[in-house]
Amino acid sequence: MIISTNAIVSNSEMIKNYKACREKAESCGKVFVLKNNQPDAVLFSLAEYERLSVFIEHLESLEEKDILKITESLPKEGKRKIYSIGQLRIDTE
Repeated sequence: MIISTNAIVSNSEMIKNYKACREKAESCGKVFVLKNNQPDAVLFSLAEYERLSVFIEHLESLEEKDILKITESLPKEGKRKIYSIGQLRIDTE
C-alpha cells in the first residue's frame, strides 16, 4: 500500500489538534495515525466512509465462498485500480 506523507499524522498530533486532522482526512479521504512510528489507526472522511460502506454491505450479503473468490483475486501489493460499486460484478458459476 502506498501512503502519501500528507495523509500521515502522529498520535500526539491527533490528540492535540483533532480539527486539523479531521480537515486533512476530508481533503485526503483518509488519514493514517501513527503511534511510536507504527500504524495505529485510520481516520476516514465521511464521504470515504460512505463509499466504503456500500462495498462492505455488499460483501456482507455474499456467501463465504464468493467472498473468498473476491479476496483471492485482489492484488497483494502495488497500485490497485479503483472501481465504482456499479462496475463490480461477481461470477458465481
